[in-house]
Amino acid sequence: MVQPAHNDAAEQGLSAPGAQDRLSLSRLMVSHYRNYGMAQLDVPASPVVLYGHNGAGKTNILEAISYLSPGRGLRGARLADLNRRTAEGPAGTTWSVAATLETALGPVRLGTGLERKADQPEGDAERRVVRIDGETVRGPAALAEYLRLTWLTPQMNGLFMEGASSRRRFLDRLVLGFDPDHGRRVSQYERVMRERTRLLRDGGADDAWLSALEAQMAESSVAIAAARRDVVARLRGALAASVGPFPSAAMTVTGDAEDGLDSQSALDVENWLREQLAQSRLRDGERGRASFGAHRTDLEVVHLAHQMPAADCSTGEQKALLVSIVLAEARLQAMQQGSAPIMLLDEIVAHLDGVRRAALVDELLGLGVQAWLTGTDRPLFEALEGRACFMHVENGKVSPAND
Repeated sequence: MVQPAHNDAAEQGLSAPGAQDRLSLSRLMVSHYRNYGMAQLDVPASPVVLYGHNGAGKTNILEAISYLSPGRGLRGARLADLNRRTAEGPAGTTWSVAATLETALGPVRLGTGLERKADQPEGDAERRVVRIDGETVRGPAALAEYLRLTWLTPQMNGLFMEGASSRRRFLDRLVLGFDPDHGRRVSQYERVMRERTRLLRDGGADDAWLSALEAQMAESSVAIAAARRDVVARLRGALAASVGPFPSAAMTVTGDAEDGLDSQSALDVENWLREQLAQSRLRDGERGRASFGAHRTDLEVVHLAHQMPAADCSTGEQKALLVSIVLAEARLQAMQQGSAPIMLLDEIVAHLDGVRRAALVDELLGLGVQAWLTGTDRPLFEALEGRACFMHVENGKVSPAND
């Protein structure tokens, strides 16, 4: 176990005035997780910098934190793939992540991991379990009521060039920061959609049962679309005013239900979706997917200064637009919910020039956000010296940095 004997950052008073109102992790523990056997990090509410060589395990720490919120983590990995493996093969013990979350109402203990029945071999009968203050809860969706997270990773650099599904997941992560129930709605919608697809593919489904499923899909689609539209509308104002060298942007959400809500009532859109789903059964059965619904939503982003779609901007400007969006989200959450989300920023400074790097640091410190940043070299984070907790990562071991 890696546990600092003392925390230099905390002793230096890095928890600035008002830090008691921050949403922050004070302790993180990972067990049998990827390249970690056991690790414990005790950190202040300030930014946390993890630096070390590529492959040392920096991103694994951020990924572990991401599983303290609903969803499939910042890499979208299979849960079984997170289990630690040794040179001889599988270690045989399932992974777990636990943390103490500091909130305005006091500390909350969060935990999640993979559970396997004792009489089952590895890979069989595994499921993710979630505990809050020691009590097992129904599923990961409950975590959104306590911890708000946002993240940027190198894998997201092509977000504006990829298919709509990546942008939709990004959008839903933004929505989750303002609406904890959004994850439940999306999960329920996807379950119902998969059931309808299965029935159509297998054939012989009862018409009444299909109609019931389509009614649920239509109702959920409208609720999901309304939540997405609401958050995008909130973000527009925050994005219109650029943050220093980061570009201002315009965001628009498009989709079957979203477009309908521009001119029709929610009930009218719901009825229209239900009719479209009923009429497309034959085609959906042949194609193996639904032709209408919340799974077809897309997010459009425009660089306002250039009046250019994000997909047509340079790689550097696309990265800057992403930073603008997550900073706008953090500012808005701080204003509307009393605290900014915890931010996971993987290898972010390496892709920013000096001016934007300094602007990012100023923004993070001004927001009072606990940002977890990774990078290969400590000098990249010079602007955070004395104002962040620095930890060195090497071969699956984390230790306080030597000043």
